[in-house]
Amino acid sequence: MHLPGHSSWRSIYPRKIWTEKIREIQEREAAEYIAQARRQYHFESNQRTCNMTVLSMLPTLREALMQQLNSESLTALLKNRPSNKLEIWEDLKIISFTRSILAVYSTCMLVFLLRVQLNIIGGNIYLNNATVGKNGTTVLSPPDVQQQYLSSIQHLLGDGLTELVTVIKQAVQRILGSVSLKHSLSLLDLEQKLKEIRILVEQHRSPSWIDKDVSKSSLCQYMMPDEETPLAAQAYGLSPRDITTIKLLNETRDMLESPDFSTVLKTCLNRGFSQLLDNMAEFFRPTEQDLQHGNSINSLSSVSLPLAKIIPIVNGQIHSICSDTPSHFVQDLLMMEQVKDFAANVYEAFSTPPTTGEITFFFQEELGSIYIKIIYT
Repeated sequence: MHLPGHSSWRSIYPRKIWTEKIREIQEREAAEYIAQARRQYHFESNQRTCNMTVLSMLPTLREALMQQLNSESLTALLKNRPSNKLEIWEDLKIISFTRSILAVYSTCMLVFLLRVQLNIIGGNIYLNNATVGKNGTTVLSPPDVQQQYLSSIQHLLGDGLTELVTVIKQAVQRILGSVSLKHSLSLLDLEQKLKEIRILVEQHRSPSWIDKDVSKSSLCQYMMPDEETPLAAQAYGLSPRDITTIKLLNETRDMLESPDFSTVLKTCLNRGFSQLLDNMAEFFRPTEQDLQHGNSINSLSSVSLPLAKIIPIVNGQIHSICSDTPSHFVQDLLMMEQVKDFAANVYEAFSTPPTTGEITFFFQEELGSIYIKIIYT
């Protein structure tokens, strides 16, 4: 029996269902697009905060370096023509090189460590804002936790810096201690000396790091205290009750000890020491006499200076390295693609709702990018 309109009902009903489904998909895609755009905006805003925070902390770092290695007092003594002038010059040689090398290391560490910490906090803030009020969600990183967590940077500016001073000073003494003040060095010679000093510094491991995996950078020990350090020394006022802060510190420590962090930090240091040599290159320009003798203008070994003349040049580098006004040195570090990629993936990991599994960082060298892989268990 044929019912009027029956065939049309059968054709219209599925169409209505599919129309609703398509609308649901479109609405979901629009919501996801808006959420992604919002997260991207928050991430970019967070990076600007990172940059401003780094610049604001550079005067503190510079002051700490100049207190630890006060070369100005030695230069003041030399103006009085003391009888032990040669001895003071030898001290000035070690302190000047130690201070500038320390400035490169500590500035690179400060830039990279703050990137990591502020992107962990930023990711947590975004995730909390995106999920607040859902399923009884609590604040992941309240302001007091953020302040306590970020206070851990004082290790790099305090005990960590003091330990690093000792290690660098010993390396400088070993490589340059026997070099006469009258001995001439070219820019190429200086580059080689810096490489030799870096090898000694970056291979040094304190007793607590001897058993660590060699893929983990030994420089991490100067950036954050290890987990065996008393809690009160890890962050301001830290106690066993501060579970959230302790968790953040442990997550940060794990990240700093990853091979990928070591890879990117080494790239930062390579860039930093390259900039240091570039800054000094202007003092090694050929003179008219050099040009008349046919020396190559572009050769790094064409101009040599006595070490006594190089010392003041090296000694003044701290003011360009740790400048709180935007300088080529700091700007280069802040804009490095490897650092930005690592920061983006840290933010991604901490702004994504938690899943059952563990986060593994790995570096894909041929693409020059860092990725985060989540392994579900």
